[in-house]
Formats: sequence, C-alpha cells, structure tokens
Amino acid sequence: MDSKKAYQELLSLERTVGLWTSVDAVLGWDESTYLPEAAVGLRGEQKALLASTVHDLVTNPRIGDLLTIVQDSPLATDEEVAANLREFRRAHDRATKLPPSLVHRIALASTRGREAWIEARRRSDYSLFQPHLESLLKLRHEECSALGFCENPYDAMLDHYEPGTRTQGIAGILDALKRELVPLIDRVRGSSQKSSLEALKAHYPVESQYEFGKATVVALGFDLKRGRIDTTTHPFCSGFGPMDVRITTRYDTTFFPSSFYSLLHEAGHGLYEQGLKEEKFGQPMGAACSTAIHESQSRMWENLVGRRHSFWQHFYPKAQKVFSPLQSISGDEFVRAMNHVELSPIRVEADEMTYNLHIILRFELERAMLDGDLHTRDLPGAWNEKCKQIFGFTPPSDALGCLQDVHWSGGDFGYFPTYALGNMYAAQFFEAAERELGNLDAQFSQGQFGQLREWLRRKIHCQGQRYIASELCQKVTGLELSHEALIRHLTKKCDTFYG
Repeated sequence: MDSKKAYQELLSLERTVGLWTSVDAVLGWDESTYLPEAAVGLRGEQKALLASTVHDLVTNPRIGDLLTIVQDSPLATDEEVAANLREFRRAHDRATKLPPSLVHRIALASTRGREAWIEARRRSDYSLFQPHLESLLKLRHEECSALGFCENPYDAMLDHYEPGTRTQGIAGILDALKRELVPLIDRVRGSSQKSSLEALKAHYPVESQYEFGKATVVALGFDLKRGRIDTTTHPFCSGFGPMDVRITTRYDTTFFPSSFYSLLHEAGHGLYEQGLKEEKFGQPMGAACSTAIHESQSRMWENLVGRRHSFWQHFYPKAQKVFSPLQSISGDEFVRAMNHVELSPIRVEADEMTYNLHIILRFELERAMLDGDLHTRDLPGAWNEKCKQIFGFTPPSDALGCLQDVHWSGGDFGYFPTYALGNMYAAQFFEAAERELGNLDAQFSQGQFGQLREWLRRKIHCQGQRYIASELCQKVTGLELSHEALIRHLTKKCDTFYG
C-alpha cells in the first residue's frame, strides 16, 4: 500500500478516536458541573461504554498495520510525521495490552468513586469512600500488571501522565526541591516582616467575582467564543478541542483570592488548549505535550504572572471599583497579602511557596498505597501523621485531610507529582521568556500580556507532542529540568516580602 495513503488513513482513524475522546470529555465536564444526582448510575454506564469504544478503536489491528507501513517509508523522516507515529504507536501498544473488560471496569469504578468521594467529603466520612478507593487500587494494579510494570506499579501510573518518567527520578528531584524549600519557608516563618490575609476577608458577591474574573482571563487572552466559565466543586479545565475549552472555578463569598487564583490557574490550562493547532486535532501534533507541561502553563499564569506587583498595577484599580472592601487597602498591602506564606491544610489554597510540600505528602502516600505498604483503611491516620511531620499540625477533619482532593476518586494515581514538575517547568520557562522578551513587568503593568502568551504559544503550545517533556524543556530553555529556577524565583519573592 502507498505510504501516503496509509498515513492519511491512519490520520482519519485517529481523528475518529479524538472525536470519541472529546465526547467522553463532554460527559466528564457535565458530570462535574450540572449532572443530576440521580443520574450518576447512568453516567457511569455511558462513560464505561465510551471507554470500551475508544479502546476498541485504538486497538484496531488496522492501526498497527498502517503504522508499520508508514514507519518503514521515507515519510517517517519528516519531524511532524515521526512525532505522530511515535505517539500513535505508544498509545496503540499500551492499549493493546489492556483487556477490554478492565478498561470498562475502570471507567465504571471511576464514576462511582467520584460520586462516593463527593458525599464522603461533604460529610467528612472517609468510610463512605474507602471501599471505592480500595477497588480503584486493585483495578490499577491489574492495569500495571497488564502493562508490564509489575516491579514498580507507580512507574506505570507516572508513564501515563509523563511518558518515560520513573519513580526514582521523580523522588530525586522532589527531594532536591524539598531540601532547599524547607529552609526558605523557615526563613519566612522567622521573619519579623509579617503579612496577613485578614484584611482581605470581607463580603465579595459571587456575581462580582464572576464578572471580574471573566474580564481578567479575557485580558490574558482566553477566548470566550471558544470557551466558557462554570462553577464546580473542584476547579478544572476540559478541552474538547481547540474550539471548545471549558474552565471552572468555585466561589468563596468571604475571600475573593480563592476563586480568582483558581480561575487564573484554569485559564492557564485553557490558554494552552486554545493554543493547540486546530487543524491537527486528533493528532499528537495537536495535543498537549504532557500533564506536567500543561501544569506549567496554569502555574505560570496563576503565580509567576498573577501574583506579581506589575500584574496588580494594572488590575488592582479595576478590582477596587468592583469590590468595595478593597478600597481601604493599598496596592502594596494587597500584593503583600497575595504573596502571604503560611502552612495550611488545603492544597488548592496553599501559597506558592508551601504548595510543593502538599505534593510531596501525596506523592509519598500514593506510592505507599500502590506498593502495598499502606492499606486504604489506614490512609486517614497515615495522612494525619505525615501532615504533622511536614506541616506541624493535624487536619481538623478528613474533609480537610485525605478527602480534600478529587484525584484518587477517579484512580488518578501518579498525577500529583505533575503539579510540582509543572511549577519547576513554569519557573524555567518564565526565565527563558524574560531573556528573550525583555522587561515583562513593564508590559504587565500596562495590561499587555500578548507577548508572553504568543511566546508560549509559539514555543510550547503549537509544538504539540513534537517532543517529549524533557526534550521540550531543553529546546525552550537550553537546560534540563531542575528545581533551581523555582528556588531562585521563590528566594527573590522571600527577599522582597520578608527581608
């Protein structure tokens, strides 16, 4: 068969996979936003059916035949074609190792687990969720065994989000980060220059928060003609394709920054999704590089941009017009509060400096569960003990402890480390952007975010999966991933606000 015709057929088949995956994402978004409580059972069956359908499509022997034809042809020397072939082969090989019945059971258990988690979190009753977590762990172990990661099942989970990444490497880079992070946090805690969030605690109407947040993310470049903003329990972003990207947040009427920064975070994800090449939909060249690279975009806009003095030079006068409690707070006082450092029990509300300690806690616990060193019935006690070791306190309830995150309810083990990797990638990318674009603070203070956005689009978004994450980092920054840029950023912040 002619290799060009084979490649076009392959692209057609994979676009069909992309469309079905997009349909599944729509159902997932609806499940987290507007699904009636009584419809959970039906939604579980719908998603399980879709998961089985996608699995059947990806494991189609015809895809394997077409891959062989194209890989043995001159077409494979083209860089974009080679990237597509690499990732098509990876997905095909991984999927063919998984029994269809296992794929169906995982999808069903994930939906049921999420609903059980919501109720358990609401009632702060871990016992309602524990059987579901146990079931999901067993299913993931089956998956790891099928994939061939029997010795270290956590490697299989990491490989799903960060291809080629292994547990030992992640542990090493997190240990290096922790060694320099803890003394920096201790320095902040011992500083006489204290900041406080108390001045920001007031009444902030949801409608006003929504309008201000929407105006801000639009100013950053999020296109509402190709996306929307909704409310949910746990903020997330869903990209159904470059022309349909949904972001969500949740609102606290007594503390404006909570919703605002979760929205900036999800808008960062949304900008990445909207920056992917529309014509490459269904291809690896039209998909995000990795989960950690995706997180780098959200963390960059949330923290490296959204907490800067220059950012608020532009937006704070607008915020003061919308929120009357801010009219009595100076811009400098507000920015200091936005960069407040305090050890707290909630990951999504943690400040930029202590956030990675939350990731390290979860990384260590989920590794222990997957390795069989920690039984799910003992998770609350293990969580509280480790929280005491790392943060110096015990969470007041399981809702504020081991039940606070949605990830384990879907069996998404191995996801948490991507947040810390994303923080490191973000700092390294931002340094590279400043070297190439010049004084970004001068641009931000004038409300100009286009140069950074387009730099990210050109250097990262439009690259799709041309490179794996480690290669992309080298291409963009000239360096391997390291914790050093993040530590430099946090140290500078410490010097600025804590002396």
